[in-house]
Amino acid sequence: MSEISAPIVVMTGATSGIGRLAAIELASRGAHLVLIARSEVNAEATGNAIRTVAPQAQIDIHYADLTRLETVSAVGQTIAREHDKIDVLINNAGIHAFAPRTTVDGYDEMMAVNYLAPWLLTSTLRETLIRSAPSRIVTTASEASRHHGKIELTGDMFAPTRFSRLGSSRIYGRTKLLDIMLSLELSRQLEGTGVAVNCLDPGFNVTGLGRELSFAPMLERILTRLKIGDPRRGAGIIVRLAMDAEFGTATGGYFSVKDATPLEPVSPADDPNARQALWAITHEVLGAIS
Repeated sequence: MSEISAPIVVMTGATSGIGRLAAIELASRGAHLVLIARSEVNAEATGNAIRTVAPQAQIDIHYADLTRLETVSAVGQTIAREHDKIDVLINNAGIHAFAPRTTVDGYDEMMAVNYLAPWLLTSTLRETLIRSAPSRIVTTASEASRHHGKIELTGDMFAPTRFSRLGSSRIYGRTKLLDIMLSLELSRQLEGTGVAVNCLDPGFNVTGLGRELSFAPMLERILTRLKIGDPRRGAGIIVRLAMDAEFGTATGGYFSVKDATPLEPVSPADDPNARQALWAITHEVLGAIS
């Protein structure tokens, strides 16, 4: 990262939950934040929260609906035009839907937001990140990936599927498995470029817990009183991978919220051939957009 100018950090999922806490900490460390948000109301509230802690913070807001992949590509192109240098890209936005929904592009909503959107945004900003090296790409994955059910690496894997509220966890875990595979394969592709690529498990966090569940606010209050699921821990591992010197050269890692301990991903994320196959499938599916 540049020692002269403020490090430029592009981030999704910064207007709520652990993402907002991470954005506040990044700003307090002097980062120039380029935030991609969906809601103007939430973006304004986040900007106010950041400036309360870091009054001089530089914050740029761009808007995109991550369920609409053309807007993801468009916002990435806009950011690339406006910033010759990007020090860090943080793919943090995610959703756990408890009912199946199909995007306008015909994909499962969780697949679109959690995997296809970060793949596309990263692809769009890839050359800028390489030119900016040393730089970093940080992706929020999850140990929920260990409960992904059966996965078949085909173009149909992104299609809508029927699932129950209970079965939603399997689809969510699958999207997070793909995030790990994306990160590890990208690390291989960018080896030697000076771009460090890592992903993380943020642990259990009560903030934003089950936004689609009617009883979530009450449960969040109870867990907070019991000091279970402190979101500052999840935010902290994001900030560490984005800013700490030890992760400026480390690449190809999957790290735990618990002291940034390296984690071994579950199969097929541990298979280089499978990771390359997933990349090729995704590139074919999104080629016209990217």
